[in-house]
Amino acid sequence: MNKTQADPVKLIVRKGVLQEIEEISVLFSETIDTICSYDYNSEQIAAWKSSSGDQQRWHRLIENQYFIIAILNGKIVGFASLDQGNYVDVMYVHRDFQRQGIAQKLYNTLENEAKRQKSTFITADVSKTAKPFFETNGFKVTTEQIQIRNEVEIPNYNMQKQLS
Repeated sequence: MNKTQADPVKLIVRKGVLQEIEEISVLFSETIDTICSYDYNSEQIAAWKSSSGDQQRWHRLIENQYFIIAILNGKIVGFASLDQGNYVDVMYVHRDFQRQGIAQKLYNTLENEAKRQKSTFITADVSKTAKPFFETNGFKVTTEQIQIRNEVEIPNYNMQKQLS
């Protein structure tokens, strides 16, 4: 087996639960800090990850969306969510587990759920960092946009993919 790939037998994808919020929010913050630092400046990074401690937001994601986590050897190594059957709201992979097929497994699970819900397309607002991954999965940029968090401009892309 290629060392850069997570063993698909050991990777478990399941619904996330509220008791995992702390581990999920740390993964969120640390991933942005390290992985996105190539594409965003320190002010943008700080504004982006400022929502990591918003417990109500995490509760809403887990309780109101199709929210899944990836677990490898008992550790959460990624998470993703689908809102209203066709919007990828969040998708993050732990900074130490990048490029191991985890994001792909999470995305495939979300796309299958969107199809199960009879969605004809899937959309996402994605960072500069995530844009190549989404393009590889057949998404096209519909709009370049600026998100404002804590009065800081954070550029990203609205992307969409037609589902068959």
